[in-house]
Amino acid sequence: MTLRISSAPNTALIVTDASIKNDIATSVSHIHQANHPLIKTVHHATFVTSPEAELFTIRCSINQACNKEDVSKIVVITDSIHTVKNIFNSSLYPYQFHSTAILSNLRWFFNKSQDNSIEFWECPSCLKWRLHKDVDKDSKSFNMIPSFPCKTSWDYCRKLDCDVIIK
Repeated sequence: MTLRISSAPNTALIVTDASIKNDIATSVSHIHQANHPLIKTVHHATFVTSPEAELFTIRCSINQACNKEDVSKIVVITDSIHTVKNIFNSSLYPYQFHSTAILSNLRWFFNKSQDNSIEFWECPSCLKWRLHKDVDKDSKSFNMIPSFPCKTSWDYCRKLDCDVIIK
């Protein structure tokens, strides 16, 4: 079933994973379209939780898939479906800004065409499915030791961006 979906030219297959090692979160996503790897992203941050890192990589991947003109179906495959459920949680929680950004991208995606769709699938790491195994390996293989730990957080990067805009 996965091969049939990933071979469809209008489907973006997003496989995500995140891991934390030495207080540094590594978020990885691979986007496939028509059975070909399309985009591979790797993000690092310190002082974040694993669910926040997962939501961030899902956010970035959905944003990239929504901006592809020929994509009408998005399938997100992750090993933490419980984190995905937070996207549609209307109560307040610490990393809700990622959910808000994801929902904003999805609103735009669904407004493009009423035939557009998105699915979320769970694939536990223990299944060792080839595409998820590659993402899992990428997220756990990186061993970064920051020289300035305070300057690798997402908050610091946003502050730096704001400083650049103000200048």
